[in-house]
Formats: sequence, C-alpha cells, structure tokens
Amino acid sequence: MTISYSAVGAAASHADTITPALPAGAAAGQLAVLVVVSGHTDGSTPSTPSGWTNAGSLSGGGGTFGAGTGPRRVTFFVRELVGGDAAPTTAIPSGSAGSHIAGRIISLSRSAGTGWRWGAAAGEDTSSGTGFSAVSSTSLTWAAGDVAVLGYGLASSSASVSAEAIAATGITYGTVTERVDDSIATGHTARLAVATGSVSSGSGTQAATVSATLAAASIGVGGVLRVREASAALAVSAQTVFPPRNLLSLTGMLAEDITTVSLSRRVSGALTAVRASTDVDVTGQNALVRVDAEQPFGVAVDYQAVLTDINGVQWSVTSAQITSTVSSDVISDAVRGIGAAVIIQSWPSKKRDRGASVYTVGGRIVVVSRPRSGAQATITVRTMTTADGDALQSVLDSLTEGVLLIRKQTTMEGVDNHLAVVADTEDRRWFDEMRYWQLEAYETEPWPDALEAAGFTLQDIADNFTSLQDLADAFTPGTLLDIATFDFGA
Repeated sequence: MTISYSAVGAAASHADTITPALPAGAAAGQLAVLVVVSGHTDGSTPSTPSGWTNAGSLSGGGGTFGAGTGPRRVTFFVRELVGGDAAPTTAIPSGSAGSHIAGRIISLSRSAGTGWRWGAAAGEDTSSGTGFSAVSSTSLTWAAGDVAVLGYGLASSSASVSAEAIAATGITYGTVTERVDDSIATGHTARLAVATGSVSSGSGTQAATVSATLAAASIGVGGVLRVREASAALAVSAQTVFPPRNLLSLTGMLAEDITTVSLSRRVSGALTAVRASTDVDVTGQNALVRVDAEQPFGVAVDYQAVLTDINGVQWSVTSAQITSTVSSDVISDAVRGIGAAVIIQSWPSKKRDRGASVYTVGGRIVVVSRPRSGAQATITVRTMTTADGDALQSVLDSLTEGVLLIRKQTTMEGVDNHLAVVADTEDRRWFDEMRYWQLEAYETEPWPDALEAAGFTLQDIADNFTSLQDLADAFTPGTLLDIATFDFGA
C-alpha cells in the first residue's frame, strides 16, 4: 500500500473568492487536497466548496491583521475525485480592507485500500523570525506509510520557505519535498507554501511540529493533513438457513484507529439500524460481525457502516447489494433466529382506538381521549405442512418478549411488522396437513436494540466437527474471523 504525490494545479488568488484549477491529469480515485491561505479582519474561515470536505482550519500568528503582519489562516479541503470534477470555489466575506485568499490543489494517488482517510492539525508561530516552528494543538495517529501534507500561511509575502519539515515523538518521517511556495500580493499579502512527506517508521498518537526556514522574518500558522489509505470494508453474505438472514462482516478497522461503529440497513435510501449495532465500542478491534435477521424479502438492500476514529472524525463504508428471497410469507423470532413458512390468508382490518372516556355534563357530551393507539388486528395465516405447522407452534411457544416479526414474500408496506400476539387459535383439518391460525395481535415496537440477532453458534460448530483437530484442519490457514463468518448451514 503506497500513497504517491501526483501533481499540483495553478495558483489562484483574490480579495475574497478563488476557483483554483485541478492539477493536470487529475483522475477518478485520486485525493485532491486544496490548501488555502487567507487573511481577513475577523479571521473568517473560507467557505467549503460544493462536494468537498473541510478537513481542518486554523488562524494564528498573533498581532493585528495588517500589511505583512498579524494572523493568517490555513485551511485544508479534500475531495476524492470521481472523474469530470469541476474546479472548486471557496470564498471569504467581501468588503474587508486588505483581505485576501489564495490556494493551490495537489493530487495524491494510492496503490491499494478501499478509500481515503485523513486527519488535520495545526499550530501557530507568534515569534517573528526566520526559524518557523508551529506545534500542532491536536494529536493525530501516525503509522508507517501515512503521507503528511504540510501547509504554511505566513504574514510576510517575502518570507520564501525552505527546509520544510515535520517531527513527532516516536515517528520517523522520510524526505519532505516542497510542492508550492507562492508570494501572495493581494491585499495585506501573505505567503503560501505546501510540502509533502511520508512516515517511514513508527506509530502512535502524537502532536506534530511543523517547521521551516524563512528568507525573511515572519509569523504565521503551519498545519499538517495526515493522509492514509482506507482499509475498512463491509461485506454482506446470505446464510443458508430458514428464515433467511444476512451476515455482516466489517474488517480492517484497526489500521484506521476506529473506536465506534454503527451499522444500518438501507432500502430505497431509508436507513434502519441493525440490531445491537449502534455506537458499538470497537477500540482495539479489527473486525465486527453482526447478523441481520429482519431484512425485507424480495427487494434489494445494502448496508452502511458509520465509523468514528480516535480523533472523532466520521467515515462511512457501504456493502454490496443483496436480495433475500423466500417462497412463502414468514413469521419469525428474529432474536432467536427461528421461524415458520406461512401464507397470510386474511388481514381484513387494523383497528386503532384512543381509550376515550365519555361524560354527560349539563346536557352536553364531553369526550376525554388519549393519543391514538397502535393497530390491533385478527390475522389469519395458513401452514401447508406438518413441519411448517410445528415450526409456527415452536415460534409462538417461545417468542422473545412476546414479539414476532411477520414478513410478506415480497415486502409490502403495512404488512411487514413487529406484532405482540395475545392469543392464537389453531384450526386443524382431519383430512390433510394444512392448518389455519388466527392471531390476535397488536402492532408493537421491535425488540430492544440490546438483543442481538442470533447467528450460527458453538452448537453449530459442534454439529459439524467432531474434534478440535477437525476444526483446525478445516480452517488451516485461517483465523477466528473465518469461523465466525463460516456458513454452517450450507
């Protein structure tokens, strides 16, 4: 896995608005980094260009904003290019005496990974001199292969920059190469410099010091954008059991310093949390496995993982699409992983009431009512075989918290639902295996999020392997994750 510098675009400067050009050869999959230096009487942060992300911004240097003096701001904007990208526009408020904004875009390429990750930190040097040094106010995680994009915003336009460097305790950086050193003559003037380097060895969470040698004394701000190849990936696979359930496997988190994960199912753009998968603490973990036993049938779904890293930055990764199919309607206990094939025979009405009390007061009727209740209904379902009837009997016997999940063969709004069953009537026929069931049911909330949906268990391992040696032989070479994601129902 290697990140490499590609190219730099032309400079752009103005009193308040710029549209820097993308580097020549900019291509889909590259990371574009727009480094902006700006100056304004109120230290305004430049606006974020459409489709870009503000990765970090800091104003510093001390003093009062003026010609060659006072604070300047450095801002990092990032965007993963998709091809045919437009040049970005960013601006500060107009009408300020001496205001200015300037920027350049560099592009980076990666050899592997699933995407890009970044973190930014910056510090200020308030002591005017030719030896510039700014200690970052925020610590970043560092690992071998990370690329550091250094950005300098100086008050003096004549303070050309050389010997750009970065240092952090326990981290060894390779050669730092200057990419930009621009004198900004607009307004009260400034100097914009950009350099890149990479981590050759060492790892840890450290505050970096950005330094340089200046041709003229100046104050200003120096920042670093740490760039890393993303490794986290979310896979989904169908388990060969009935009722169908989807196994989610999120891997590659450790290299990205991920601390918290939330998993959601997405259907037609709408997100629903996967059971026991909200704000899961994964500090120090490389993988997370969850089962979705509540997915709709007959429609395409995918899954999204929202990842939060140690610096509080959030990212998201998405799985491939998957469609669960069945040849019947299904009633299940998704927490325990059991279910039965049924045919929804009749669901004629849904009744809702308000629990109202009616009073006659002075010849008038007064109604005091509560909020409208959830729906209640009598649902008739049919099982076609003895095995299906016995399976439904088992589900009804041991419902987790008395709640079942009913799903149509191809999902339908108003049918797929969680229901509390308060009574059921079984109607057997003496001449065949078919049974009719009347379920007195109330719509209810799903099971609590703390109840994780069941997947394959240690019992499944015991049913498939007779000894530890058999297990070792089947998964050599392999890891515990291979066992956790194995389809024991196949």
